[in-house]
Amino acid sequence: MLTIGSIQAGTKENIIPDSAVMKLNMRSYKDSVRDKMLNSVQRICTCESHASGANDPEIKFINSYPVTENDLQATAKLEQSFIGFFAEQAYVTAPVTASEDFSYFGRKWGVPYVFWFVGSTEASQWEHAVQNNTVAQIPANHSSLFKIELDPTVKTGLEAMLAAALTWL
Repeated sequence: MLTIGSIQAGTKENIIPDSAVMKLNMRSYKDSVRDKMLNSVQRICTCESHASGANDPEIKFINSYPVTENDLQATAKLEQSFIGFFAEQAYVTAPVTASEDFSYFGRKWGVPYVFWFVGSTEASQWEHAVQNNTVAQIPANHSSLFKIELDPTVKTGLEAMLAAALTWL
């Protein structure tokens, strides 16, 4: 997924700017796709710049995170612990393209890792969305409309961390 989150150029509508800043976010399920996206953005921006008679663009990568791939064995073990503790409230989600620094730790240390989510939506809003097949429309963490239901989210997050720690002790 490629998101253009910001484009900034110029100061007035009748003056051609000499520079522009475009901020992107890229997410993928595979490192090979991520690498292809990065190369494609660089190639396209350079070609468009040359086509306009401009110099090579200055491209800076501010935040760049590798794909987060949960270890299958660790995930299966943790899944059983979560089901044992949270019962029907625990379930496996489809893969997501989270843009996280989390995977650096497991990769750097050469250890298995599991990234999980803790729901934070108010219960009646969630139930309504499930009944109406509109769960995807609930504002997520990068939305200006995102709202965390602190109780029980913080408690559930702490319980998940404790259940995970106890799985390996």
